Amino acid sequence: MIEVKTFSGAQIEPYLDAVAALRIAVFRDWPYLYAGDRDYEKQYLATYAKSPESLFVLAFDGERVIGASTGIPLTDETAAFQKPFLDRGIALGDVFYFGESVLLREYRGHGLGHRFFEEREGYARRLGRFALTAFCAVERDAGDPRKPEGFRPNDVFWNKRGYTRQADMFCTIEWQEIGASAPTPHQLRFWLRPLT
Repeated sequence: MIEVKTFSGAQIEPYLDAVAALRIAVFRDWPYLYAGDRDYEKQYLATYAKSPESLFVLAFDGERVIGASTGIPLTDETAAFQKPFLDRGIALGDVFYFGESVLLREYRGHGLGHRFFEEREGYARRLGRFALTAFCAVERDAGDPRKPEGFRPNDVFWNKRGYTRQADMFCTIEWQEIGASAPTPHQLRFWLRPLT
């Protein structure tokens, strides 16, 4: 039986290795093609563990972490994620940022993706000071030969949840792709939703 639990700030520390391994496993697939870097994962997740108002929504199958979804006040995120909002004139204190939703393939299609969004949106509302929720996602060229046959992007799911793809908001993050010899920059597009 799948159980979903939430954690904030330092409460996540016992699960950091499991979340790092999950991110590496899930982001190995298209469209991220992430080769995996434990040092990067440690640094990335430390930002969330240090924020007292961060949120981790973890899905467990027994003791095993099979899914994770994160959120953090944008004021506690790194400059790369803050810059597009500052450039647009959006106050950082108005935004609760969603880091990722990762779920092992065999557990998909059972509503956990919806649950991850509901938990994060509800948490941001309870904090009581945010006007927007936001996340970003990598986009690939539709004709990329590495794209698996039958791949469906999450755009329809995100639109149904009230998120709007931003034409002019991007951040750039470096990671090493599978088969590459070094990290390269990747552009991720932001999606925003008023928190009503």
